[in-house]
Amino acid sequence: MQENSRKIKLLKLWELLKNETDEQHPMDTVEIIERLGKEGILVDRKILYSDIELLNNYGYEVMKDRSKRNRYYVMDRGFDLPEIRILMDAVQASAFVTEKKTEELIGKIASLAGSKKGEALKKNVVRFSSVKSLNELIFYSVDTIATAIIEGKRISFNYFSIDAHKEKSYRTERNNPNKIKLYKVNPVATVFDNDQYYLVCYDDKHKGLANYRIDRMERVRILEEPITENKEVEKIDIAKRNRQMFGMFGGDTHTVTFHADKSILDVIFDKFGNKIELFEAKDGKLSCKADVQIGPMFIAWCCSFGDRLKVVSPPSVVKAVKEHLTKTLAQYDK
Repeated sequence: MQENSRKIKLLKLWELLKNETDEQHPMDTVEIIERLGKEGILVDRKILYSDIELLNNYGYEVMKDRSKRNRYYVMDRGFDLPEIRILMDAVQASAFVTEKKTEELIGKIASLAGSKKGEALKKNVVRFSSVKSLNELIFYSVDTIATAIIEGKRISFNYFSIDAHKEKSYRTERNNPNKIKLYKVNPVATVFDNDQYYLVCYDDKHKGLANYRIDRMERVRILEEPITENKEVEKIDIAKRNRQMFGMFGGDTHTVTFHADKSILDVIFDKFGNKIELFEAKDGKLSCKADVQIGPMFIAWCCSFGDRLKVVSPPSVVKAVKEHLTKTLAQYDK
């Protein structure tokens, strides 16, 4: 019983120092003894010294500031303040994290800095203008998907869009519009792209990969059925595939060459990485070559740069860009 009491005392001492102190806010021996006393833990000065020494011996580093009275603090928290700030900003900017969950996560992340600095961090949180998801169940869905991937099981779910009345509009069976469709797929990975969280999966029915926004998925369940063994899935490089896609819209992959003005080189590197092939073009621009999954988002991306980017091959993609521009122009001539 005495041994258990000693362990509890050491635990409470470490929690107090870890949560309440840092290099700017050390705690002296008198205050530590008083705070532990409020927890029902009685300790004198000599025993406190030996307890702190014991914590240090076992790798729980407690720093000492020598002054009129010894003052103690915990400095190493695993994350530096800039790292904690980056994590907090990432949560704020993520559209798939709901308002309620954002506040909860920011509080937890800030606590990694200790109570004093944590409160300061929360007061200086920058509110991003991200449109937040309303689906509070997304974290349960992510957990279910992750478990299914680990266990090698298929999953089922319902999927919805938002209609003109700002209400959920569930996908229905093609032959029965009154019946909500139950998707059954093989989960491959979860991917964060353009502030949203997606499920990448293999659909046995359509014999191909598909992407679904996890915040639009409901009633995600793990099935007893094992995932379908598929050589296409085994060869997938998720990171490479994500670089080839635009806005998670899939399509046939083509090696695309385009001429780009040097002023948009940063944007090109942001999308394709610094391994993209670059050559000097005759018109003073750069000739760029990359493998891309061709879809509406890529075509729109090319057109968004005006005369600073021109697709030159393959012919099928050049044709798709021309058709997009023709249709866009035509609606302004009506």
